[in-house]
Amino acid sequence: MQELKRLAILTLVLLVLFGAERVSGKVYIDIDSPSFQKFPIAVTDFKPLRPGQANVELPVWFSDTLGRSLALTGYFHVLDERAFLEDQAQAGITAEGTRFSDWVTIGAEYLVKGGFQEDGRELITEFRLFDVVNGELVVGKRYSGKPDDKNRMVIQFASEILQALTGEAGLFDTRIAFVKKSGSSADIHTINFDGSDLRKITNYGALTLSPRWSPDGRALAFTSYKDGNPDVYLRDMASGATQKIVSYAGMNLPGSWSRDGGRLLLALSRDGNQEIYDMNVGNRLLQRLTRDFSIDVSPVRSPDERRIAFVSNRGGSPQIYIMDADGGNVRRLTYEGNYNTSPAWSPRGKKIAYEGSVDGRFQIFIIDAEGGSPQQLTFGGSSHESPSWSPDGRYLACSAHGYGRSRIEIMSANGQNVRVLHEGNEGCQSPFWSPHLR
Repeated sequence: MQELKRLAILTLVLLVLFGAERVSGKVYIDIDSPSFQKFPIAVTDFKPLRPGQANVELPVWFSDTLGRSLALTGYFHVLDERAFLEDQAQAGITAEGTRFSDWVTIGAEYLVKGGFQEDGRELITEFRLFDVVNGELVVGKRYSGKPDDKNRMVIQFASEILQALTGEAGLFDTRIAFVKKSGSSADIHTINFDGSDLRKITNYGALTLSPRWSPDGRALAFTSYKDGNPDVYLRDMASGATQKIVSYAGMNLPGSWSRDGGRLLLALSRDGNQEIYDMNVGNRLLQRLTRDFSIDVSPVRSPDERRIAFVSNRGGSPQIYIMDADGGNVRRLTYEGNYNTSPAWSPRGKKIAYEGSVDGRFQIFIIDAEGGSPQQLTFGGSSHESPSWSPDGRYLACSAHGYGRSRIEIMSANGQNVRVLHEGNEGCQSPFWSPHLR
């Protein structure tokens, strides 16, 4: 978040290029349609904006980096440059300097061209996205900053492409928090959506679990055994200041936040077995929501905050249940499978993801919040656990364990386009997606 702010200060002004050119405001791609297929897009090497530019690496670096960023979204098929017909030495980066018929011939529907100017202290870049079929500019931007800012310029324009074509800016300004084990301890790490910039957030030499971003992304709640008892802590992500906010005897685990950041769901064993509470973060006052002899854990709010999904073994085995926000009107949601846990409510409100036991391994499922038959998303010899939705509800993160490796994976909400975000020999678990961090 601070890096993005710094880039803005460095006059990353996001100027629309050449106002006389037509810029389309139409949202073209319905990426939520069941019939959606990846859109073919071509990204050409960038051109020096000033004759005599000596940096021979930047032209290819810009095209490769932007192409990889677009491919990560799962929405685009980036065409191989070996298929390009247009003479790149003669072509320009404007609509007038582009032979759109050459791009139509090779099946491209969108085209990105750009240029750069670097003097060692300042980097100026221009990016243009064209609709090949209509032969028109969709969006163009000009960025100014330091040479080290080039990666963030690419990410910013990738977000602009997504905004122009889908109506949403994508997830390049989000991070995933997760737990990574090392010997007998475990600490929280965070990583960018594209798998870059891995950061170790805690370093307590103890088990640290269950990261939960606040709704504004400025704080992270988690449980740690660093003082012996599994207590809940709250960390300011900018300053690193950490305070203990829940420390009852027994287990203390954070659930989901309220939208205003004023309340935090908790699973506590302070009264014997584990029950669910809603805590006012400001004054630490608790409201008990469940009263059952069984174990009730893993509470998560619906986006409208009218209901809460949770896990209970009150029916004999762990299953997903839903109750009203005040703890009333409890009903069972899952009936298939004998062990279902870790509910995650989609930001769009209609689906709940969870992990369920299948043939001795856990796999990720989604189910309508109103009930019905679940849909299994993950398969195979690995165990998949702890689903977490992206803030736009279009992706899921989860942990995967098998064949001697442990991974954090990201997939589309339908289970397709799986990619590894981070991998290690020791345990990677409990991913939790941040809100947008701009």
